[in-house]
Amino acid sequence: MTAIRRLSEATINRIAAGEVVERPASAVKELVENAIDAGASQIDISLGEGGKALILIEDNGHGMSPAELEIAIERHATSKLPDGDEGDRLFRITSLGFRGEALPSIGAVARLSITSRPKDADSAYQIHVEGGRAKAVAPAAGGPGTRVEVRDLFYATPARLKFLKSDRAETTAVNDIVKRLAMAHPEIGFSLTSDGRRSFTYPRETGNSAQLDRLTAIMGSDFGKNAVPVMAEREGAKLYGFAGLPTYNHATAQKQYLVVNGRPVRDRLLNGAVRGAYQDFLAGNRHPALALFLDIDPSQLDVNVHPAKTEVRFRDAGLVRSTIVGALRAALGEAGHRAATTVASQTLASFRPGGAPRVDPTLYQAAASYQAPIDPTEPLSVEEQARTQALAQAAAEWLSTPSGFPPSEDLANGLRALAPDATLPLGLARAQLHETYILAQTHDGFVIVDQHAAHERLVYERMKNQIAAQGIKRQILLVPDVVELDPEEGETILARADELADLGFVIERFGPGAQGRIAVLVREVPAMMKDGESAAMLRDMAEEMQHLGQGLALKEKLEEICGTLACHTSVRAGRRLNVEEMNALLRDMEATPNSGQCNHGRPTYVELKLADIERLFGRR
Repeated sequence: MTAIRRLSEATINRIAAGEVVERPASAVKELVENAIDAGASQIDISLGEGGKALILIEDNGHGMSPAELEIAIERHATSKLPDGDEGDRLFRITSLGFRGEALPSIGAVARLSITSRPKDADSAYQIHVEGGRAKAVAPAAGGPGTRVEVRDLFYATPARLKFLKSDRAETTAVNDIVKRLAMAHPEIGFSLTSDGRRSFTYPRETGNSAQLDRLTAIMGSDFGKNAVPVMAEREGAKLYGFAGLPTYNHATAQKQYLVVNGRPVRDRLLNGAVRGAYQDFLAGNRHPALALFLDIDPSQLDVNVHPAKTEVRFRDAGLVRSTIVGALRAALGEAGHRAATTVASQTLASFRPGGAPRVDPTLYQAAASYQAPIDPTEPLSVEEQARTQALAQAAAEWLSTPSGFPPSEDLANGLRALAPDATLPLGLARAQLHETYILAQTHDGFVIVDQHAAHERLVYERMKNQIAAQGIKRQILLVPDVVELDPEEGETILARADELADLGFVIERFGPGAQGRIAVLVREVPAMMKDGESAAMLRDMAEEMQHLGQGLALKEKLEEICGTLACHTSVRAGRRLNVEEMNALLRDMEATPNSGQCNHGRPTYVELKLADIERLFGRR
């Protein structure tokens, strides 16, 4: 073995570059974060060959003086820690990065040029770095702000070029990075140009709707139409943002974003919390779209656990998780019976198999003249609102006992007395189709309701409310189950014994198991569980608590059982209903949160506006 020796400065810089600059997107992230920290209100990015040939970033931030330019390209130089700081601020970071941290790393493997001018300076200055060798600072032409030009990335380390992907793939990675930063900072304008073609432009957003406007620009107009606001504050942690309705779901979790103190992060904590919040709304292979922003005391957060700072560590992860779950569930509950607007567009598209061309409206001008004018009604009066609310409550009581068909005479008479033009969200029943679907007329269109899916959701929500009010009934096992777990999992689940008892699961330490394992005794389980499930359930919860910090398995199982019971006790497809019964179902849906989707995220109803139908038939 050779003797220990010191590495050369060039090798040290290239090793550091390998940690910070993995690909062009990594360099763009560091440089854009520097521009944000510099107070820029506009940041423009240009790429050549996916960033391999050129990365150009221009901002209108506060700029750097000639002396700062010289220091900025040195390792371990920063403007983010005060002079004399002994490292305490490293754990109370309020900025996105450290100006100068990434610059020497980029300069070690590329041709780097920085032109900068402070806002109060008369002229700009420029510095060049090639392969780690810097030239003297010199005067240059340039406006206020900073212009960073990176050419021939990894020319000094050609082996790294072999690991880069195609230009398109590298451009896509940069696109994702910049969009995440733009999402986190709507007050800043962003633009991205690739090989001379403008990829996107996001102007500065202002006003109360700035956050949603930026999210809509990035995630699409459908997200803006189908997102509900999220807001919660707990023990100094402030959470806000927008979450998509359960019926606006996707095949992957790519449209889930978490921003912590202005820093976009990828964290499994978010995945676990979102799963917990949406667990009784979506099937396991479907994922919601959302963007959440968390502001927390920097001392409660460690942003230096990853070289690229894409991961963070929370001092109190449980607080953050419970805040996210609680806020999401509250937001979805406030949405009431809403279903995604995309359901209607998908329905209309299905009417045109094979993408049939739109009918020319001029062919129907004569027919359109016979159409009666549409006159949407005024909102209900206070008396009508009170009467409708009372009917909804009566309908809920009737639906809670499905064996009591038909409805009482008072309920039936009340439903018949509803004005035919009443402004009710789900309208009035007009027909039942195939003993399965309810057709209801609204003041500006109609809705089609899946009677079984809708009533299943109503029964399910009622069962959850009963559990919340009365607790989970438990049953004592005649012969307690003994479950052996790995030491870490065993200690984790025993530490949460009080929480599990609230869910009907009573456990205690039984002693050491075989081969150093921990034996856990299960004395009581939820009454709704089947015999023999406790051991498997405990192992699943222990594994989830170990990896995610929470136990979702038991909650999911209990809700799955509730869902099964709701399915068996709800109005079945194929059951003929009269008008009063159908209207009672509609009123209860309007009064019940989350009734817009079944337990698996499928819509319980489809709403079609008359204007959409008119376009379908060429009347518009």
